[in-house]
Amino acid sequence: MIKELYQNSYPGRGIIIGKTPDGENAVIAYFIMGRSVNSRNRIFLEDGEGIKTKAFDESKMEDPSLIIYSPVRVLGDVTVVTNGDQTDTVYDFLKDGKTFEEALRTREFEPDAPNFTPRISGMVDLSNDFSYKLSILKYNNGFCQRNFYEYEKATKGVGNLIHTYETDGNPIPTFKGEPKTVELNNDIESFTKELWESLDKDNKVSLFVRYINLNDKSTKTKIVNVNE
Repeated sequence: MIKELYQNSYPGRGIIIGKTPDGENAVIAYFIMGRSVNSRNRIFLEDGEGIKTKAFDESKMEDPSLIIYSPVRVLGDVTVVTNGDQTDTVYDFLKDGKTFEEALRTREFEPDAPNFTPRISGMVDLSNDFSYKLSILKYNNGFCQRNFYEYEKATKGVGNLIHTYETDGNPIPTFKGEPKTVELNNDIESFTKELWESLDKDNKVSLFVRYINLNDKSTKTKIVNVNE
């Protein structure tokens, strides 16, 4: 079990980025959880090289604005993963030769008062060995606090985890501190199983895991949905 998640009933949405212990693969994981019927009524689907969220039962869909988006998009050697439509913002900025940080300075936390859900984002860059970035945009006394974390070189066996909420509550408290450190696994099947089983059984909705081979850039992807 991943204790940082297993001991938390509601971390919300989360991103993990790191490198397998054998140093052969970049690891990207993204999970979503939900408390409302609208949030739980979702699945992940592959969409080209990325993924998208989709309503499992279209008849139960309410407001799609904050729950239907593309969490993962790929631009050459760069993979972008986020918890909202800022994926498209980052992708478009990178395509225009601008930076991850420039893109996210145009965005802020979600407008879902009183929770003001943070926007979390990650970027993996394989163009020069393997570096990655994480970011969280969160509400702070009426303003947006933008935190960026840059990892110039990935460490074998280590992943960094950032998620939207500290734990369950009403309103839900925002994630605090820096990204957590988690242990990774060489095998995508076993890591996906461990991560999925670490998420609260009553609140988890979907999980995406991708391993990218650092030698030939080939990928392995696993998607798990509660709604199947």
